[in-house]
Amino acid sequence: MDDPGNAIEVRRLCKRFNTHRRSNSLKDLVVYHERRDDTRVREVLHDVSFSVPKGGVLGIIGRNGSGKSTMLKLLTRILRPNEGTVETDGKIACLIELGAGFHPDMTGRENIYINASIFGIPKGVIDERFDDIVEFSGIGEFIDERIRNYSSGMYLRLAFSVAINVDADILLVDEILTVGDIQFQKKCMDRLKAFRDAGGTIVLVTHNIEQTTDICDNIIWLDDGRVREEGAAAEVCAHYKEAMLGPGAEGT
Repeated sequence: MDDPGNAIEVRRLCKRFNTHRRSNSLKDLVVYHERRDDTRVREVLHDVSFSVPKGGVLGIIGRNGSGKSTMLKLLTRILRPNEGTVETDGKIACLIELGAGFHPDMTGRENIYINASIFGIPKGVIDERFDDIVEFSGIGEFIDERIRNYSSGMYLRLAFSVAINVDADILLVDEILTVGDIQFQKKCMDRLKAFRDAGGTIVLVTHNIEQTTDICDNIIWLDDGRVREEGAAAEVCAHYKEAMLGPGAEGT
């Protein structure tokens, strides 16, 4: 990387998807004697550039469909850009699709080991962290029940507890700070702050402006796939609230 002090560098990033609409209408069959495929190109991100220093916390905000989650998937290399580059320096852990590896017919205990192995945590390390994972989740009395009997809140709390125990240099977090009740949300935020204070780097996608200004150093505001504004968290969030809610909203 050009700047050894950066954990993430994104340069001139563009991402496009092909969307297909197949028509089976009687008109097409009669007039054109065939089904017609309408392929369109949708640009989700356009010319996006930013960097995150090691130990920094970047927030990404914007309306639904603005490209936030796509940006995180490009950082994890789940997706590849059509143009531009993504460079990262350090091991990445993703808190994006919590519990994606959970099996409903297995117990919470069994799923901890399965999910942690997906994150690359050896069994011996899981053994050492097991009690901490269960304690953090707050569902110890249900740990040997099948996951299918969990409430959605219990399910997500256990998934977050596993994911946050991954050894990583960079955390990518997508709208997971609404997990559980207020007390558990505070535990999640405190754990993210502890990760930051230990030198970890965080990229956080959220609609919660208060949480964003509480933990983030800088903010990127995405609007229709483009960077509308980038800067200090409090300033950008104030402008975003005013644009979304009208003049004077930054004080609400």
